[in-house]
Amino acid sequence: MFRVTIDTPRPWLASYAPNVPHDVVVPEGSLVDLLEGSASRFPGNVALEFFGATTTYAELRDQIARAAEGLRRAGVRHGDTVALVLPNCPQHVVAFYAVLRLGATVVEHNPLYTPRELRHQFEDHGATVAIAWDKVCDTLQGFPDELRPRTIVSVDVTRAMGLRTRLALRLPAKQARESRAALTARATGAALAGTTDWADIAAGPAIDPKHPRPSAEDVAVLQYTSGTTGSPKGALLSHANLNANAAQARAWVPTIARGTSVVYAVLPMFHAYGLTLCLTFAMSMGSRLVLFPKFDADLVLKVVQRHPPTFLPAVPPIYARLQRAAESRKISLRGIDIAISGAMALPESVVVPWEEQTGGYLVEGYGLSECSPVLMANPVGDTRRAGTVGLPLPSTEVRVVDPEDPSQDRAIGEAGELVVRGPQVFSGYHGKPEETAAVLLEGGWFRTGDIVTMDEDGFIRIVDRIKELIITGGFNVSPTEVEEALRGHESIEDVSVVGIPRESGDEEVAAAVVLAAGARFDEAELRAYARGTLGAYKVPRRIVVVDELPRSLIGKVLRRKVREHILGGLDGSRAS
Repeated sequence: MFRVTIDTPRPWLASYAPNVPHDVVVPEGSLVDLLEGSASRFPGNVALEFFGATTTYAELRDQIARAAEGLRRAGVRHGDTVALVLPNCPQHVVAFYAVLRLGATVVEHNPLYTPRELRHQFEDHGATVAIAWDKVCDTLQGFPDELRPRTIVSVDVTRAMGLRTRLALRLPAKQARESRAALTARATGAALAGTTDWADIAAGPAIDPKHPRPSAEDVAVLQYTSGTTGSPKGALLSHANLNANAAQARAWVPTIARGTSVVYAVLPMFHAYGLTLCLTFAMSMGSRLVLFPKFDADLVLKVVQRHPPTFLPAVPPIYARLQRAAESRKISLRGIDIAISGAMALPESVVVPWEEQTGGYLVEGYGLSECSPVLMANPVGDTRRAGTVGLPLPSTEVRVVDPEDPSQDRAIGEAGELVVRGPQVFSGYHGKPEETAAVLLEGGWFRTGDIVTMDEDGFIRIVDRIKELIITGGFNVSPTEVEEALRGHESIEDVSVVGIPRESGDEEVAAAVVLAAGARFDEAELRAYARGTLGAYKVPRRIVVVDELPRSLIGKVLRRKVREHILGGLDGSRAS
């Protein structure tokens, strides 16, 4: 183990909750060692729960060893990149750690991405092995020869469910058929020729214990992010980065004893937030990780009645929906001690009823994919401060600087760009040295692109962001990507896409379009066209027609002016 220590001033330390250390002790070794440590300490504890089926830590360790050997025989080697295209399921956890056991790199993908979105990422990382939900295997098989992975491992998530659930899915009733079809391609008779069954990969002998293990410096995850420029990039996160962030998260919640907590994975684990708090933090705590393929309030509440989560990472809309559903069904949420909200602003209108109903804490945090991702959080206690994203985590340094000259610090209370440094900060973007140089400053400081203020007690408040990303439902949307999709429609001459703030704290995607000469505006048709190439959450909820887009003297579209124009129209429509 090694302790990360810092010599620079950290005024926020005085605001830490009791028993939270100023610096963390990061275990040496890899994420594989992290999980195996929990398996050695809590072999009989339940590690995973999925629709009634449970897996102990000892069983999980064995499954990982077998899957690692299966992948080794399939040709995966140290340094290779292996794509995971999976929802939350036990196979996802096993595949993640099996790939890491071989010293290979995991690259996570949203299984609901359109073929175009998936292809864009595969063109960048070039993985030759993919472990995918059987419902998206046909998409991967449809890639051009030079892009198609040589090995596609097909995963039927229903095989990991409890017997009662599997039997229910086989009933001839319409609802059972629809549920089965939503969970697996096998229910619809989809062809899976040319793929390798996950069961064949995971059912063989265990890997030789003497097989070389990954080092802390090896790249563990290639995490795609829209970064600070709006262009999707793969952030290189090492075992040490992710191990450090898990240690920082553990330090922030000292009241949670190892081997006793229940964590709900309602966040997708392909997202950096869900990856760290569910795949690494929860596993390092010896927690019972309850997996949900997607958020469903009714399904979550059924599990809550058996064993509520003691730790629930999520986003504000999930907390709001869960709280309302529990209240209407008169189901108690008591026992949810700590809820950590991220990815978007946390409104007080969500916090108050949640804390009243649970008796626990709901606090806001902040992070970026490039930082593994958690950088700061509000104290879990009465010193939390609404409207802020909290305090830097242990062993994390932050500065507020002049965006035009990052060497110049801003005064307390003065707005500036947030730059950060810590063991969780990435080493750069995959294959993009210029983009890396633009955000990593001398001394290891990372430019977040966010404009913030810091008060005298060290609490950080997000004011604005330099980057023009839109955050909706906890996911980043690149305006440029949406603009390109809309621009392909014959009726569109020009377009600008912006985020419009919502009361929930995140944004909705909105577009201002200039019509081609003689073209007719059909908003529904444009949305349907966009859905052909974009994920549903990226499709604009609002499209307005303008005569021309506001531009700077050098011709750059002024998105701020576009946003003001759309907001002005919204205000007018509300007033009328």
